[in-house]
Formats: sequence, C-alpha cells, structure tokens
Amino acid sequence: MSKRVLIALSALVVVIAFVGGAFLYDRYSKVTPPAIARVSETLVRPHSPIIGPAQAPVTIVEFFDPSCEACRAFYPIVKQIMGTFPNEVRLVLRYAPFHEGSDVAVRILEAARIQGKYQPVLEALLANQPQWAMHGTPDLNKAWEFARAAGLDVQRAQADATSDAIDRVLELDIADVKVADVRQTPTFFVNGKPLTDFGPQQLYDLVGQEVKQVRGGS
Repeated sequence: MSKRVLIALSALVVVIAFVGGAFLYDRYSKVTPPAIARVSETLVRPHSPIIGPAQAPVTIVEFFDPSCEACRAFYPIVKQIMGTFPNEVRLVLRYAPFHEGSDVAVRILEAARIQGKYQPVLEALLANQPQWAMHGTPDLNKAWEFARAAGLDVQRAQADATSDAIDRVLELDIADVKVADVRQTPTFFVNGKPLTDFGPQQLYDLVGQEVKQVRGGS
C-alpha cells in the first residue's frame, strides 16, 4: 500500500476528530502563520522535547495542546511520517496550552521527561485523552493516574511539576506561541516553513520535499 494511501486513510481519523469537538481557536483559512525562512529560536528552544534522531536534518515543529483532539489524531500520522524517513526527520514539540487544564498536563509531561518517561507518558495521555480532558471539566487526577500506569513515579513528579524550571518552560513556550502567531492546535512548521494548507497529506508532502532537498534532490 502506498504512503499516499496510508496518509489518506489516516486522514479519516483526523476528520473524526474535527467533527467530534471544537479544538481550533481559528480556522487555517482565516489565519496563516507567518512565513519563516529557517528554524529560528522561536520555533526550537534548547529545552524543547525531541522525538527521533536529535541531529536529524529535517525538523517538524508541532505546537500542540495535550487536551486537543486533533493533536491526538495527528500523533500517529506524524509517527508514520517519521517512520518513513527514520534517519532524516525529528519531531520537536512546543506547548500551546489553550484548553483549561492543559498547563497541568504539560507539567506532567515535563516531570515525566525528568524521569526519562516522556514518550510513554505522552502516549498514555493522548490515548486516554477522552477520559481526562473533557473541555470545561478536565479531570487532572485521572491524567496523573494514566501517567502512573505508564511508569511515572507520581510522588516525585508532582514535586518536580511545580519547579521553577518547568515554570520557565511554560512561560517561554507561551511567549513563543504569540511570536509565531499560533492560534490553533496543532500548528506545524517543517524546517521553519509553515504548513499553510492543513492536512495529513500536506504535512507528508512538505516533509518529503525537505527530505528530498537534504538528499540533494535525488
């Protein structure tokens, strides 16, 4: 089965998420992120979590909200794209905690990173998102329990979650959300180029173009 077909099928998951909840604060058709010629410091910070090869030449930056249904739907699609280019693509996650309670979910993730549990806790929170991230009435105790089930030492993590270091991560990411004019989640940049035509296939195509350039146009 071709990658294009796989991406097209994956798009069905995203459509379901689109129908299932209001996760965008503005539509892509209304707001276009500013064009950025390269991966700038406002897109990738030294503290930003990285999934994939740290020195990969192609960087997907995703501004995401742990409570966002579309972010949950896109996560397996992004992993699929990275699996297609395993040595050339990395994912950098930036926090855009637009929903109520999402700042606490970010703190859980950052505390998990201290313990080397970032990706399993991220995947646990996304997989169980409908059970804890109800809009308007998030149940963060459940979020902590799902993190515990993923291997997190919750007692230690709850102490780390209120640290000055994690405060600064949130403050800087929220400031960069404003600089990059991010108004909806997920918002993607690939090597600094904004994904202005939103969709799974469009993201795959943009990543593929950057990989081709890295390979010398072959």
